Amino acid sequence: MKEKLPLSKQIAYSLGQFGWSLLSGIIGSYLIFYYIPTKESGISVFIPQVVFIGFVSIIGAITMLGRLFDAITDPWIATLSDRSKSKKGRRISFMQMSSLPLAITTVLVFWSPINGESNLNALFLTVMLLLFYLFITMYVTPFFALLSELGHTPEERLNLSTFISVTWFLGAAVASQAPVLWGLFEGMGFDKVSSVRIALLILSAIALVFLYIPVIAIDEKRYCESVPSELKMIDSMKATFRNKEFRIFVLSDLVYWVAITIFQSSLLYYITILLKLPESMFGLLFMGLGVGSFLFYVPINIIAKKTGKKTLLIIAFCLFLLVYAYGALLGTLPFDTTIQAYLLVLLAAIPMAVFGILPNVVIADIAEYDARKTGIRREGMFFGTRTFMSKIGQMISMLLLSGLLLSGGDVSNEMSIRLTAITAAIFCAFGLVLLLMYNEKKILEGITDVESK
Repeated sequence: MKEKLPLSKQIAYSLGQFGWSLLSGIIGSYLIFYYIPTKESGISVFIPQVVFIGFVSIIGAITMLGRLFDAITDPWIATLSDRSKSKKGRRISFMQMSSLPLAITTVLVFWSPINGESNLNALFLTVMLLLFYLFITMYVTPFFALLSELGHTPEERLNLSTFISVTWFLGAAVASQAPVLWGLFEGMGFDKVSSVRIALLILSAIALVFLYIPVIAIDEKRYCESVPSELKMIDSMKATFRNKEFRIFVLSDLVYWVAITIFQSSLLYYITILLKLPESMFGLLFMGLGVGSFLFYVPINIIAKKTGKKTLLIIAFCLFLLVYAYGALLGTLPFDTTIQAYLLVLLAAIPMAVFGILPNVVIADIAEYDARKTGIRREGMFFGTRTFMSKIGQMISMLLLSGLLLSGGDVSNEMSIRLTAITAAIFCAFGLVLLLMYNEKKILEGITDVESK
């Protein structure tokens, strides 16, 4: 048994999540808003705003391609990481290689070469987005595999997942402050596009520092059982999907990602169009959501140890259904729109906290169960396959989202925006049904049975 990871190293590990969460938050929150600009935003049009095949926009096709590429590279990177014999360790070496290019490509996604609407801008965006997804996969898949390897018991893995949930929200919350930051530059006399780019450049530089912290601080060889797998990618994927409980859980997770990505990517539209509030409100709401979720992290950690993770995830799915239904009604309710916005945050805080912590722990438990049963440690592939499925979900969501937003012919059309919340609710219901089929008891008892032998 390797050494137990001390608290200082647990914090160092979790700070890496802050870095990539900040960069992911930039792409997730502002890509669609930037490239399908409303009249109110003041952002120039950089790529053609046309729809083909009835509902697919150019930005929708680009993001769909990016997510598909992202999903395909997940099992590939997972296999390379599982099989790696690097002196720095199977995971840290990939995180080190990808950190700088990940930060650079995040900035370049918003740095179109032509100042105006152009097909060349669409091509440039496609290339930069593909590179962004490649480098974030190179960082995130090994990062999550470390969760299972650094945590040697279910309790340690739950604690690590709680830490990275905190830093995930902190990274996303900092990303949510971009409108405030670019507003400052607008106040200095910069135009809107330049202000956005400078703000995202600053945030990406901050993220880069945090990406390197676990790379520098953690000696993987000292704390992890790093035994390289000899399985090839296809064989490893087949072995992973043979686990019935993993198949069920990861399908539920895929549908969850469709729903949450549609909703989160539409949030700026809910604020500016449905509630008619300023863009800066986005940051305030996200900060409120983060603080609200933090309040539930410790109780969720304690309750999950007593009741299991499945029960809390079911409750969270039900709460998300309520959130999405409420989101479809924003701006029509008979009370102040600012209060409507804060009520949305209040309703979403608990399920966001639950899904911020528990899915990674479930995957880590399944990976540990599989390793103890088969004698082959393939944590990278389990997490890589989970991220593969989640990105397929995000790909589907971006395709649907762009089509929904442009379905009324104008991105400022209120009914089109409300349809995004209704669609999220429908997918959320599907995810709940799938989760009910997951047999958590089998996994946990299986780990215990192997430990007792």
